[in-house]
Amino acid sequence: MKNLSIDIETYSPEPLVKCGVYRYSSHPDFKVLLFGYSADGGSVHVVDFTAGEKLPDDVLSALTDTSVTKWAFNAQFERVCLSRYLGFPVGQYLDPASWKCTMVWSATLGLPLSLEGVGAVLGLEKQKLKEGKDLIRYFCTPAKSRDGRLIRHFPSDDPERWEQFKAYNLRDVETEMSIHQKLSKFPVAESEWVNYHLDQEINDRGIMLDMPMVRQAIRCDEQYKKTHMEQARELTGLENPNSPAQLKAWLSEKGINADSLSKAAVTELLEQADGEVELALSLRQELAKSSVKKYTAMETVVCSDNRARGLIQFYGANRTGRYAGRLVQVQNLPQNHLPDLETARGLVRDGQFDTVELFYESVPVVLSELIRTAFIPKDGYRFYVADFSAIEARVIAWLAGENWRQEVFANGGDIYCASASQMFHVPVEKHGVNSHLRQKGKIAELALGYGGSVGALKAMGALNYGLTEDELKPLVDSWRQANPNIVQLWWDVDRAATACVKEHSETTTHGIRFRYKSGMMFIYLPSGRKLVYVKPKMGLNRFGNESVTYEGVGEQKKWLRLESYGPKFVENIIQGTARDILAEAMLRLNTAGYKIVMHVHDEAVIEAPPDTSLVDICAVMGQAPAWANRLLLRADGYICDFYKKD
Repeated sequence: MKNLSIDIETYSPEPLVKCGVYRYSSHPDFKVLLFGYSADGGSVHVVDFTAGEKLPDDVLSALTDTSVTKWAFNAQFERVCLSRYLGFPVGQYLDPASWKCTMVWSATLGLPLSLEGVGAVLGLEKQKLKEGKDLIRYFCTPAKSRDGRLIRHFPSDDPERWEQFKAYNLRDVETEMSIHQKLSKFPVAESEWVNYHLDQEINDRGIMLDMPMVRQAIRCDEQYKKTHMEQARELTGLENPNSPAQLKAWLSEKGINADSLSKAAVTELLEQADGEVELALSLRQELAKSSVKKYTAMETVVCSDNRARGLIQFYGANRTGRYAGRLVQVQNLPQNHLPDLETARGLVRDGQFDTVELFYESVPVVLSELIRTAFIPKDGYRFYVADFSAIEARVIAWLAGENWRQEVFANGGDIYCASASQMFHVPVEKHGVNSHLRQKGKIAELALGYGGSVGALKAMGALNYGLTEDELKPLVDSWRQANPNIVQLWWDVDRAATACVKEHSETTTHGIRFRYKSGMMFIYLPSGRKLVYVKPKMGLNRFGNESVTYEGVGEQKKWLRLESYGPKFVENIIQGTARDILAEAMLRLNTAGYKIVMHVHDEAVIEAPPDTSLVDICAVMGQAPAWANRLLLRADGYICDFYKKD
């Protein structure tokens, strides 16, 4: 046997979507119910464990035989669940090196991240059975009895449904095999499977959570909400002061007509309010800030060894191949700016909630800024956090040949100061001459690199940083005049993509190759990896202009026809290239023996003994890949005893 295609059906009282497969499969009542498989493309068999059936010896041994490649759609689920089935303890799992994932394969071609979605887009003859959701709900999750108790449905409770469930399991294996066959002309590069296997190792390793601190943060929030809600009720006499309708009516009685109670609207109303109206609006503002969703997510996902696993999704952003956050969503953690972060953390962890409220202006803000600090290294170890400095700005300067920017990076300069200096033709220093212009340079850099204009500046919060409406358009013009080669890159890419789609031909610009094949446009990145756009054609964009359109996952995760143009393609190219740089850096770090426990955007978090060299870690991470000649990279880092933003 060389290949084994697998799909399993399981039961656990844990909510899979919220807690993830690692916590889900570690529950004492977890069971594998059905095991569907095909060996080397042969007929599909379903083993019914609930009926006492056993796996054939060759299939059982294949699970631990690294010479047999195991295939599954979202293979992490099968691999982790089968680790439990085989008796592996928490924290130990089947070696991912012999596993491959048809979901990842689909994602590399810009397809949906669901078996049903891929089957529909590819028009497979054998697609996932739609009644599966009801069957899973019935057999795989707890149900409530009439008296409110949680019960489990067994095959004997509905034999006819159970036979349908077995047919569903068999069909899933057939669908996965059909995807495999359909995509065979576009194999995943072996280097990407290596990246996937490292990703699985990192997810298996997980990251430690300070659970006493997490639970105290939740308690602190509960106490804060309770006292402020009581204060709001006493002040307004309302049953639920958090109800927009009730509060609007109360404000109306006070002579205040509030069309909206959104964050911005409340801030505006507060500027002219006083007395009890001001206090009521302030209380609403504070209660609106109060959110401990990430703390509760941590409590939901943590395993029995206090580690959270499965927080990173490989190829989660299938347009660029970037990693995505899952469960706790580590990709969008709030920043921390408290000067006495450790003191605030200690007060919350020790349960001194009244002191927190006394010392700090806003308890919700404190709890928000402490979220990062809930991630901690294991006993006797520290976190070594290394990240790339201005990675996207470096990559776009390198690709576009914007030499003045390259010189800034070569000399270790501040790109925001340099950009402001280039735009306004005066020297700008971070804490020196014309330092007030640095903020304008920073906002311009963050908002305008991918064709953004006035709207992008506003979305970046430009008007909140002292810029006026009249300054925005001149700022856009100044940035573009200062970066002519980047602007040229946008429109050269636009022409290359347009010609590729119109003529079904191969085009090249700035070392980036565009190729039309089998109803798809491939953009070859400097690394050799391909970005894929499904069924591209020329259409009209929202402004009535001709542009490239393609099919992909859009809003509400629906399969739609999307539009794009030069600067947007450039954004995909730059972000995809930055992702490849991070992936290679993580492989080097892993080869050097550094254990990555988490990575966020352009940084890697390593758990290591206190005698580890941060300088060596940054040196390993900061190497430019062989395919990126003359790209100027730099990795900076810091050491901490809990995760934070340095």
